[in-house]
Amino acid sequence: MSWPQQEGVYALGDLAVEKGGVIRDARIVWRTHGTLNAAKDNVIVYPCSYTAQHSDMAWLIGPDAILDPMRWFIVIPNMFSNGLSSGAADDLTYPAIVTSRDNVLAQARLLKDLFGIERIAAVYGFSMGAQQAYHWAALLPDQVERAIAVCGTARTAVHNKIFLSSLLRTLEAAPEHIGNGHFREEPRASLKAFAHIYASWALSQDFYRAGLHLSALQAPDLDTFLRTDWEERYFIRRAANLYAQLVTWYNGDISDNPLYQNDLVAALQGIKARMLLMPSRTDLYFPPADNAAEIQHLKVAELRPIPSIWGHRAGNPAVIPEDYAFLKGAVRDWLDR
Repeated sequence: MSWPQQEGVYALGDLAVEKGGVIRDARIVWRTHGTLNAAKDNVIVYPCSYTAQHSDMAWLIGPDAILDPMRWFIVIPNMFSNGLSSGAADDLTYPAIVTSRDNVLAQARLLKDLFGIERIAAVYGFSMGAQQAYHWAALLPDQVERAIAVCGTARTAVHNKIFLSSLLRTLEAAPEHIGNGHFREEPRASLKAFAHIYASWALSQDFYRAGLHLSALQAPDLDTFLRTDWEERYFIRRAANLYAQLVTWYNGDISDNPLYQNDLVAALQGIKARMLLMPSRTDLYFPPADNAAEIQHLKVAELRPIPSIWGHRAGNPAVIPEDYAFLKGAVRDWLDR
């Protein structure tokens, strides 16, 4: 079954960002699935996770999938530095820090200017997309009815930052690094190390103990798995963009803005959207305890951990039938409320 799809490029002009600097001739590449109804009350914003582009996210959309385009008008705004929208790899003057707030406010402009949308039925996001979902709900509390955060938190935790720091320092150590997250050419040796660090965090100890990298993902051995599932994934991305998005992730914090002045509790209490928090039970980046600490300050929220040993990848379960079924059931139930 097919459904209407559109895509385009939204020009923002020179975009000043909150931590200083300007994204010159800023643009957001976008794609939509489904049809906007006359009341404009069937909108779901689906922001990107780390390195993801709109084509990588389409598996989740379909009449029998997690997000139904026959009911919803689903808007995917590609995140800055994901390789499609404006990014660090294309501009040596790209700001040192582009935040989730910068992304979300630009996305809100896109919705209003292109489609006349000022209120959304839901924002759904995984990982960095979940961080953006949280920012949508906190920054624009009167415009967001529901927010679904899958494997993501309102503020990047200290333990998470240490992981991100290891990746940033690995890229900075590359001989090809010329400073400020820019490179004279792609640093393949550092990207290989980057990929191996990532593989140790994205999937849990229980996942590797069970040998699922061999059985479920059908790799003949560990070296092949690391090469095909991780090294090759990052070799197709530009190092400057990888670096810039890590900085965005590192600085994730819904309270770090003039509205909430670094008061995380006030930011959580300011959210009016009905929040569904879905951490993975074995996620090393965003463990359930982080969401459990947040939920006590939210007005209307539910915590539904994904009972999986796939670590962070449980929240992006394109090839994990059990986790996919759990996620689909929870999300569809939340969207019906």
